[in-house]
Amino acid sequence: MASHKPAGSSSTPTLIDVARVAGVSPITVSRALGRPEVVADKTRRRVLEAVRATGYVPNLAAGSLASSRSRLVAIMLPTIANSIFSDTVQALTERLAEAGYQTLLGLTGYEAEQEEALLSALLGRRPDGIVLTGTEHTLESRQRLARVGIPLVEAWDLCDQPLDMLVGFSHEAVGQAVADYLLNKGYRRVSVITLDDPRGIRRSESLAQALAQQGVAAVAIERLVAPATLATGREGLSRLLVQDKAGEVVVCSSDTIAQGVLAEAASRQIAVPSELAVMGFGDLSSAAHTHPALSTVRVDGLRIGRSIAEALLARFADPSLARKPLRLDTGFEVIERGTT
Repeated sequence: MASHKPAGSSSTPTLIDVARVAGVSPITVSRALGRPEVVADKTRRRVLEAVRATGYVPNLAAGSLASSRSRLVAIMLPTIANSIFSDTVQALTERLAEAGYQTLLGLTGYEAEQEEALLSALLGRRPDGIVLTGTEHTLESRQRLARVGIPLVEAWDLCDQPLDMLVGFSHEAVGQAVADYLLNKGYRRVSVITLDDPRGIRRSESLAQALAQQGVAAVAIERLVAPATLATGREGLSRLLVQDKAGEVVVCSSDTIAQGVLAEAASRQIAVPSELAVMGFGDLSSAAHTHPALSTVRVDGLRIGRSIAEALLARFADPSLARKPLRLDTGFEVIERGTT
């Protein structure tokens, strides 16, 4: 479709221009852009094509004032340095986009104080919904979120007193399950490499407690600075080896760290798993293709993302659902492969 803006014209395309090009009414254009779920797919495609042809830019600020909706969902992530959250973000953003919502990502760096600063900036934009990774927040963040009353989902975690909706899994249960698995395999000298993020630390502490209950003490727990990288994993294993505390198996707080451990072991000609077993977390797409293939804990990131989106969309459509907010345990699965 060719541009319908007159040559040399400096006027800004309007919604009426889009309606004229698409052959529909202005109200239909408004609905197609603001509430796409109520417009037929064929009509919406015509409108979007007319938007591209005319160069029209919707005035989202004006629309939000008129409808009290920004059609924006803010997502707080610890990091994008590795892909552990990618499935969740992909499923979440795609489903929201289908419903006409845009997403804005904020990186907290695993710091509750940074999350607080981001929330201060984002709340001024009046997002329709907020997604937080984890359940550990500053008191100021908790009080502010309670005051604004914006639909909120805490993800990738479970807790007894969520702020609103909750979609995730128990990190304590992960630690227990990994301990049970390793003990059943006959491992007794277990070491840990974890980032200094709260969820990784909780998994590690739960693992150590579960081992202790069976009379097995963790050999060592190495805490390293986020984010997770291959270099972090290599450094972690090097530290354990220098202290002679690697044990029989190294449990890592992410697959990325575990792959770094495998790389360092290979460089030192340490055979995996006969001399040193390795366990990851997250089941990244690369985990099944390392050599040996990485044993890990699988988390259903796609389900988490879709569930968050559906919970928010349901709340947007029916605010009365706040009286009975969602509490969803998406679970996890221990995956045995060649490294154990």
